[in-house]
Amino acid sequence: MDERELLVLGLLKSQRQHGYQINEFIEKNLGRVSDMKKATAYAILKRLNKAGYVEVSHEQEGNRPPRQVYTITPLGEKKFDELLRFSLANHDQVTPAGDIGLMFLDHLPKEEVTACLRERLHKLEELLSWFEASPAHGHGIGVDLSNRHRIALLRCDRDWLSQAIKDIEEDHGNASRPI
Repeated sequence: MDERELLVLGLLKSQRQHGYQINEFIEKNLGRVSDMKKATAYAILKRLNKAGYVEVSHEQEGNRPPRQVYTITPLGEKKFDELLRFSLANHDQVTPAGDIGLMFLDHLPKEEVTACLRERLHKLEELLSWFEASPAHGHGIGVDLSNRHRIALLRCDRDWLSQAIKDIEEDHGNASRPI
């Protein structure tokens, strides 16, 4: 399942919009939930239109160039409901970013591994602070739940990474040899 389709259909469910509005809303309001790029949003809109989930019309205001306006179709409403139920009920196994690198850390000297992991921990703590500083959404509970979920995962990752660094540092092998 492509959750980005769910995101676009969900935004269109509230109101018809042109592509720029969708991208602007995602960037300004959902940046903590999605890192979808503009080109991706347009490609998804095109794919949804081709499948009959979204209808495209053209609008022109004054001397501005015409723009495409997207509206969810009844078939798109059904697809949204299907994707939403699937997303809420299922859990995909995801390999966290960086886990492949962890598998091969034994090939570097211990001090280099811990320096890299400390840098990773610092970036993780910055991201966690950013999420923790975000204001409540104020419209329903969904966005706030998503944000709290991300915070819980980041805290867990922070705690795990801190312990992993300690475990590596306490390894009594030679610090200059690979771990």
